[in-house]
Amino acid sequence: MSRNQVRRSAGLGKSGPLNSGDDTGCTILHVDMDAFFALVELRTRPELHGKPVIVGGGSRGVVLSATYEARALGVHSAMPMSRALRLAPHAVVIAPDHRKYTEVSRNVMALFNSITPLVEPLSLDEAFLDISGTIRRLGSPLAIAELIRSRVVDEQGITCSVGIAPTKFIAKIASARCKPDGVLVVPADRVLAFLHPLPVSVLWGVGERTEEQLTRLGLYTVGDIANMPIATLRRALGQATGTHLHTLAWGIDPRSVTPHEPEKSIGAEETFSQDIDDPELIYAKLLHLADEVGTRVRGAGYVSRTISLKVRFSDFTTLSRSRTLTTPTDVTQEFYETARALYDSLGLERVRVRLVGVRAEGLRAAEGAAQQLILGAPDHGRREAEVAVDALRARFGSDAVLPGRLVERADPTESLPK
Repeated sequence: MSRNQVRRSAGLGKSGPLNSGDDTGCTILHVDMDAFFALVELRTRPELHGKPVIVGGGSRGVVLSATYEARALGVHSAMPMSRALRLAPHAVVIAPDHRKYTEVSRNVMALFNSITPLVEPLSLDEAFLDISGTIRRLGSPLAIAELIRSRVVDEQGITCSVGIAPTKFIAKIASARCKPDGVLVVPADRVLAFLHPLPVSVLWGVGERTEEQLTRLGLYTVGDIANMPIATLRRALGQATGTHLHTLAWGIDPRSVTPHEPEKSIGAEETFSQDIDDPELIYAKLLHLADEVGTRVRGAGYVSRTISLKVRFSDFTTLSRSRTLTTPTDVTQEFYETARALYDSLGLERVRVRLVGVRAEGLRAAEGAAQQLILGAPDHGRREAEVAVDALRARFGSDAVLPGRLVERADPTESLPK
């Protein structure tokens, strides 16, 4: 697929900056992939370009990602699938493949690290970059942003948007304002002119409740907050919140880019298409989730010390339980056995379950860490087999090899990603 085709599939197909102002001193980039999960899926489904596509599943799941054609119909991330399909009844729905997204993310982050060592990932599909030490080698901030955009398209077949600014806060707002497939420079001497007309909702820390409080005070734009006496803000919102919003409203953000922020946990959870109380089906789903978590933990080069289980019941009551192992592990079977034991310890009988989740916590680098041996298993072989399976899946797809119990017993509830 050509670069222009990829960019057309992202939406507007911008090829240049929305603002070509002076980028001197704008050494912070915020790079955000456009409709990440959806565009990754479209790489192997060219017939879907230009159509509304939703990544998610079932009537009780949520939207994980949507193409801009679907977004134009009102669909957005985290929306219940039932509502999304009412808004876009002809949309194509694709079940998510998290292993695929993790691999593309790993490639994108490697690209960023080839530009500068100062990379702070925020999620699978976005990161801050400090390019202050890269300008002499690669050119102006705008030139570096265009280089990144071009390489993401050429190497990964997806698009991204880049905000360029003197601070992290302004760069993140800028990337959101130029989506999809755009780049926006906010010059150092134009920060307040850019920021003050924007709605208060762009400020970090302003959710629905805080926005309602600000509206009651007659504050609708960032400029309104900036021009409100800070003492009034503190009385209305509290000392910490009032100070925080006043500082941001004046474009002040002293935080530096913190590279190589380690993941604190890796997890997976799924919602069943109908509530179930069959323990064998729940065990099968725990195995499936442990398999996904184990693959991601090994792929990221981690081991985990603590395994946690999440269970949500039909009345939406949610319980979490965790167990800390004597030594860390990255073995799927250990994740599964621990999660199953945690589930059994709840003593659930004829209690209908809506959702289950497995999470690996207390992550640390696998290199040099003592490895957990599985009770009753040989000293060697289990982990080696799982690593071999990881390699086969990377080459032939995530469904190339499955645990035998998942092949033998299909799950008639067809659980849905959440």
